[in-house]
Amino acid sequence: MNDSRRPTPPVSIGLYVHFPWCVKKCPYCDFNSHPLKGSLDEAGYLDALINDLAASASTRPIDTVYCGGGTPSLFSPASFSRLLDHIGATDDAEVTMEANPGTLEYSDFTAYHDAGINRISLGAQSFDPRMLDVLGRIHSGEETERAARLIHSAGLSNFNIDLMYGLPHQTVEGAIEDLEGAFRLNPAHISWYQLTLEPKTEFARRIPTGLPDDARVADIEGAGLDRLAREGYVRYEVSAFARDGFASRHNINYWSFGDYVGIGAGAHGKLTTPEGIVRTSRASQPRIYLRDQAESRTRIDPDEIGVEFMMNALRLVAGVDWQHFYERTGLPLEVVRDRCDELIDWGLMRSDRLALTSDGFRHLDAVVARFL
Repeated sequence: MNDSRRPTPPVSIGLYVHFPWCVKKCPYCDFNSHPLKGSLDEAGYLDALINDLAASASTRPIDTVYCGGGTPSLFSPASFSRLLDHIGATDDAEVTMEANPGTLEYSDFTAYHDAGINRISLGAQSFDPRMLDVLGRIHSGEETERAARLIHSAGLSNFNIDLMYGLPHQTVEGAIEDLEGAFRLNPAHISWYQLTLEPKTEFARRIPTGLPDDARVADIEGAGLDRLAREGYVRYEVSAFARDGFASRHNINYWSFGDYVGIGAGAHGKLTTPEGIVRTSRASQPRIYLRDQAESRTRIDPDEIGVEFMMNALRLVAGVDWQHFYERTGLPLEVVRDRCDELIDWGLMRSDRLALTSDGFRHLDAVVARFL
């Protein structure tokens, strides 16, 4: 890639930290998560993360941190305090920790807040006990409500609730009741996404009965989008809805093709370097990662960069401006212009920026396929 087509590194950078252990592997989960067997080597894993961070150090300021899993809340607030001290993020950084409402994780959210966590993502998935059982969840709706009360009392007003729809035997009314359950807890953000059967999961090997057909899923989605809007949650990404000022900065960085470092077992990152744009990864098995935090790097083929950009940016309701494409990819707009013009003519893409119309957003997968 010559200098005239070199992407511009973003001024700041995100950090993703992976915590690979969980109490029980859910049958739909395709993340790098491992059921905890025996005691948790909390101090040893923190040492590995800190070593990994030091080797991955960037001169750019870190303004978002996302601690995902697995179940990060299996780790104590003291561990997060130690980790965040080493990270040294900006004063106004968004620092998210995923948590489950179960009884086996730490639940002192005040202590997490004191450690530096200022955003919680709570994995509810459903409030219906039948659906929770099908999904293999080990918590109840009541435990989700209790966790939300503790989050509020800790002063963590910026919290997300994860919910799924399109569940086995789920009706439109049942899906809306799940949303109503979330509304009662007053989260700042809701992630509402359809159950998908990911390869290598238990659900892919043993497909659950009673999955709703496409027509019912469309009815659920339509009713849910209307209800979320009426409750004041603005859709800013395919499955992300937020009250004003509470969109996830970390995830927007992903979708707008920003840079982020990934540390922890199985963590991935994306970096703009003088050699081009690279993807990074770590060993996924915790026992291997604990021995060696070596980073693997793969340079993205310049011919694929434009496609990757569009697959991410078009997930954003507002999209991005045309100049953003050039800055993040280093590519001329001509590499996507013909396909964009075609979509504009069809009324699926806006002409003023890289963003879809409402019709285009309803057919996102088909639109993105035009760039493949």
